[in-house]
Amino acid sequence: MYSNQKHHKQHITKDGIPVDIEQIRKLFIMPESPDKFHEFGNELLDMIHKFFTEKGGIHSSILLPELAKIFSNIDIPENPHRLKDVLYEIKTKIIAHSVKVGNPYYIGHMTSAIPYFMILLEMIIAALNQNQVKIESAKASTFVEKELLAWMHRIIFRRSTKFYKANIQNKDIALGNLTLDGTMANLTALLTARNLAFGPHGRFPGIREAGIAEAYKYYGVDRAVILVSKRGHYSIDKVGRTIGLGNQNVIKIPVDSKNKIDIIKLEKTCRELEETGLNGGPKTKIIAIVGIAGTTETGNIDNLKEIRKIATQYNAFFHVDAAWGGSLLLSDEYRYLFSGIEKADSVTVDAHKLMYAPPSLGMVFFRNGTELRALQHYSNYIIRPDSVDLGRFSVEGSRPFAALKPWATLKIFGKEGFKLIFDYAFELTSVLRGLVEMHCNFEAMNQPELFIFNYRFVPKYVQEQLNKLMSRIQNEDFKDDRNQFIKMEYLNRVEKINLLLNDLNTELHKAIREEDDSFVSRTMIDAPQYFYQDCVVLRAITINPLTTPEILKEIIEQQNKLGLKIYKNYFQSRFEKI
Repeated sequence: MYSNQKHHKQHITKDGIPVDIEQIRKLFIMPESPDKFHEFGNELLDMIHKFFTEKGGIHSSILLPELAKIFSNIDIPENPHRLKDVLYEIKTKIIAHSVKVGNPYYIGHMTSAIPYFMILLEMIIAALNQNQVKIESAKASTFVEKELLAWMHRIIFRRSTKFYKANIQNKDIALGNLTLDGTMANLTALLTARNLAFGPHGRFPGIREAGIAEAYKYYGVDRAVILVSKRGHYSIDKVGRTIGLGNQNVIKIPVDSKNKIDIIKLEKTCRELEETGLNGGPKTKIIAIVGIAGTTETGNIDNLKEIRKIATQYNAFFHVDAAWGGSLLLSDEYRYLFSGIEKADSVTVDAHKLMYAPPSLGMVFFRNGTELRALQHYSNYIIRPDSVDLGRFSVEGSRPFAALKPWATLKIFGKEGFKLIFDYAFELTSVLRGLVEMHCNFEAMNQPELFIFNYRFVPKYVQEQLNKLMSRIQNEDFKDDRNQFIKMEYLNRVEKINLLLNDLNTELHKAIREEDDSFVSRTMIDAPQYFYQDCVVLRAITINPLTTPEILKEIIEQQNKLGLKIYKNYFQSRFEKI
C-alpha cells in the first residue's frame, strides 16, 4: 500500500518555498475555483496585450551578445520557483525582447499578425493535450482533423460530392496529413513519390524493405532525381538529402522573365535524361516534378498545367508546393491563378501563412487518398492495422491537435471572410508597387502575383546611367568583332553598377533595421532583366490586415531618406567613376 501522503518529507528551498510531492501535484490539478486560474490567466493575457499595444520599435534595443548572456546559465534549476516569479521572468526576459511581427509596419516576412482568437485556441489545444497519433489519445480531435483535411482537399482537387461523402471519415483513406510545417509536408509528399516509384513488384518487396541500392538494381536505374524550379523552396534540397537522393539529384530548372519555371527547359531536361540512358549513359528515374504555387522569394506561380503534361509524359509524380499560395483557393475568384493544380498528385499548403495561424502548421494532400499507403506503418501498442489512428499514415509520430486552429478559423471567417482578407492584401501589394514604380529613386524587381514584392533603392542618377547602358545593349547592332567588344564593355559596366547597388541596398537594409520603425527583409535574386546577374533586393510581404496604404507610403519615404543619406555619404563618388 502507498504511504499516507501527508507523511512525505517536506523540503524548504533557500527562497522559503515548501517543496513536497503535494506541492508538485497541485500544479497538475485544475483549481477548484476558476478564480485562482483566472488570476494567472489574466496576468498572462495582460502581458500579451501590453506586448501588442505598447509603442516603440519592432525589435527591442538589446544587442544579441547581451541577450545571449541572459540565457547562458548552464545550471539547470535545482528547486521549484513560484509560478508568478517565472511569469515575471518570461515578461522581462522573453516578451520584452520578442519581435513584434504583428506590427503593421512589419512587412518583411510571411509571419504576420494573427487573429486574437488564436490565443484562445492555443490555450484549448494545450489544455486538452490530445495526441493525434492515436484515437485513444485523440477521440473527437481525430474526426475534426479528417473533416478539415476533406475541406481543404475539396478546394484543391474538386473531386465529386460522392467522393467526399464516401471518404471524409473512411478509416482506410488518407486524403492528407497535418504536419509540423511545409518542410515536413514536402518530405511526406516526395517520400511517398519515391516509395511509389520503387514499389513492391514481383518478388521485390519495395524500397522501404530492400533499400535504395536494391531498388535501383531491381528497376534497372543508376540514379533517381527530383526536378524543381531554381526558385523552389530550400526544403526540396533538404528532402533530397533526407530521402537518400542527395543534393546533386535535385535538379534546378531555370526560370523565365516572370520567375516561373521555364517549361521548354524543363521538357528539354527530361528528354536529355531519358536519352542519356537510352544511349548507354546512366539510366535516370524521374521520381517527381515539383511545381511552385507561390515562390517564397518572388511570389510567382509556375505553369501547373504544362508541368502536369510533362510529368505524365515521363511517368513522374507531380507535386505542387503551394505552401505560400495554396490558401488563396479558398476564394473562387483567384482560382484561375492555380489552373492545373487539381491535376497534381499531391499539394502542400501552410496554414501558418495565408490562413493566419501561428506557426508551425503544414498540410499535405493527395489526390486519390490511397497514395499514403506507400508510407503506412503499424505498431502493436498503437496504430494497429484495423484502427482509425491517424499515425498509420504519417511520417511524424506524436502531434498536437493543431487542426483546431484552421478548422475554427474557417468557421469564424468563412470563405467570404478570407476573400475580403485576400482582396485587401492584393490592394496593398498594388499600392506598394505603385509607390515604388512612381518614385525616382526606386526600381521594381519583379512582377508580383501573390503579395511578395521585390524592389531596390537606385538613386535617380544611377537609374539613368543603367537605363542608357541597357538600351544600348538591347538596341544597338553588335555584329562585327569591334562592336562585340563594345557590347562586353557595356555589360561589364552594368555588372559593376549592380555590384555597387548590392552594397548600397545591403547598407540600406542595415539602416532600416537600426531605425527599427519598420521592417522589410532582404534577399538576392538573379534578375532576368539584367541577364540573370545577382541583385540584392528588398523583399516586402503585404498580407497584414492592419497595414494601410498610408503606412506603406511612410515606409517608402523613410527608406528613401535613409538611402539618399547613405548614397551621398558613401557611394555617390564611387558610382560616378563607373
